[in-house]
Amino acid sequence: MAETKREIERKYAADDSGLPDLTGVAGVAAVLDQGVAELDATYYDTPDLRLAAASITLRRRTGGSDAGWHLKLPVSPGVRDEIRAPLSGTLPPALAALVRSRVRDGEPVPVVRLRSARDVRHLVDADGALLAEVSLDTVRAERLSGGSGTAQWTEIEVELADGGDPAFLDRVDKRLRKAGVRPAKSPSKLARALAETDPGPLDAGAGAGSAGKESPGKESSGKEGPGGAGSGKGGGGKKGSSGGHVTAGAYVLAYLREQRDAIVALDPAVRQEVPDAVHSMRVATRRTRSAFRSYAKVLDRAVTDPVGAELKWLAGELGVDRDREVLTAHLTAALDDLPATLVAGPVHDRLHSWARERHGGSRRHLIGVLDSRRYLNLLDALDALLADPPLRRAAAAKPAKVAAKAVRKDVRKLSVLVEEALWLPPGQERDVALHEARKRAKRTRYAAEAAEPALGAPARKLVKSVKSVQKVLGEHQDSVMARTTLGELAAVAHAAGESAFTYGVLYGREEHRAALSEAALPERWEKVRRTTAV
Repeated sequence: MAETKREIERKYAADDSGLPDLTGVAGVAAVLDQGVAELDATYYDTPDLRLAAASITLRRRTGGSDAGWHLKLPVSPGVRDEIRAPLSGTLPPALAALVRSRVRDGEPVPVVRLRSARDVRHLVDADGALLAEVSLDTVRAERLSGGSGTAQWTEIEVELADGGDPAFLDRVDKRLRKAGVRPAKSPSKLARALAETDPGPLDAGAGAGSAGKESPGKESSGKEGPGGAGSGKGGGGKKGSSGGHVTAGAYVLAYLREQRDAIVALDPAVRQEVPDAVHSMRVATRRTRSAFRSYAKVLDRAVTDPVGAELKWLAGELGVDRDREVLTAHLTAALDDLPATLVAGPVHDRLHSWARERHGGSRRHLIGVLDSRRYLNLLDALDALLADPPLRRAAAAKPAKVAAKAVRKDVRKLSVLVEEALWLPPGQERDVALHEARKRAKRTRYAAEAAEPALGAPARKLVKSVKSVQKVLGEHQDSVMARTTLGELAAVAHAAGESAFTYGVLYGREEHRAALSEAALPERWEKVRRTTAV
C-alpha cells in the first residue's frame, strides 16, 4: 500500500566544517543528535532520463527509518509529494502506474546509485515537538547506465516536520547563511549525480518527460524554429533566441507543447484523485483539440484531425467522473438548501448512494482508460506530431496576424449558434442549441487565450466576455443534466414506494434556474459583440 507525504525541504552546499550551531534559531529549544544512518539508494529512470527531465525521482532505498520505494513528484520549488511503497525486489505496481504517462512502454532501469552517510539532528521546540530535521549528508554517487563516472560531495538538508510552518525554514536559512552556508546549486541529489557523473548536460527541454524526442527551439524536424518554439510568448514583433522573429508555427507549437505537458504531468494527479486534476486534464485535452481546429491554417488538419478525434475521446472519458463530481455537488447543495418541510422520504440517502455508486464505477473506468493502449498511443501521437509538425504556409507568418484571423473566425461561428438558439422557443430543441453554443464558446475562449501573448489587451478583453457567456450557458446545461438525473432518481424512489415529491420540487427549481440563465444570455452576448475586434 503506497502512502503520500508532502516533503518541504531546502538543500545547502557543505564543507569540512560540518553543521553550524542551530541552537540560536528562533523557536528552537534544543538540537538533538539522532546519530548517523547509512543509506543506499538506487535511482531508476528511462535510458533517455525522462523522469529526471521532469524533476521526478524514483528510487529504491535501504537503510534509515523509511526504507522502501520512493517516488517524488514536484509541486513547487522546494516542495515535493513523496509516495512511498514497501521495500520489494521489483517496482511496485502502484508507483509504476504513476509514471506510466512518461515511461509508456519502457521499463525504468537503474541509472544512479547513491550511498550516503547521514548525520541527523532534530530541531525541537520547548515542548519537545519536532520542528525540522537537519542532516549532514556525505554522498558517493556511481553512474549505473548512460555513463560510468563517480562523484562525491557533502550537503546539508533541512526538512520541515509534518504540518510545520514553512516560515520556520526561513529562520533556519538565515542562521545558515550567517554561518557562511549557501544554497546548493542542484535541486536534488539525483540531479547533481547525473550532472557530475556524465559530462553531457541533461536536456531539460525534452518533451515534459514524455519521449524526449524534441529539441528546444526546433520548429520542425531538422529545422531551426525562428524565435524558439518553446517560448510561447512575445507576439509577432519579438525576437527569439535565434535572432529572427517568432513565427506563427513556433507560436502555436509552443502552446500545444504546454498542453501536451499538462496532460502528461496531470496523469498521476488524476490517478491519486487530487482535487481538480480531472478537470484540469480535461481542459488541456480540449485546448489542444481547439488549437488544432482554430489554427488549421498553421497545422494540416489531415494530420491533426485523427489526433483530435482521440483527444475528444479522452475528454469524454474524463468527463464521466468530472460531470459526476459537479452534478453531485450541485444536487447536494440544492437539497441542503430546501426547508425540512419540503424534504419527504430518504432523499439524502438515495442521493448519496447514487453518488457513491456512480463514483466507484466511473473511477474504475477512468483508471482503466489511463492504463489502456489507446491512451498511451494518443500520448505517443502527440509527441510525434510535435516532433515533426505538419506545418502549412501560414506557419511562416507573424503570430498576431494568424491569431487575430483565427479568433475572428471562431467568434463569427459562435455568433451564429447563439443567435439561432435565442430565436428558438423554450424546450428541448433550444436546450440542444444552447449546449452547442456552449461548446463553441469554450473553443472561442481557448482560441482567445492562446492568442493573448500575441494580441495583448484585446484578446484578454474577449476572453473575459466570452467566459461570461460560457458561464451562463454552462449553468443552463448543468440545469438540463440535473433535471435528467432528478427524473431518474424520482422514478427509482417511486418504484421503491417512496415519495417523489422532493425530486419534483428540486426539478421545478432547476427549471427556474434554466429560465434565469436563458434570460441573462442576451445581455452577456451583447457584451461580446461590443468587445473590441481583435
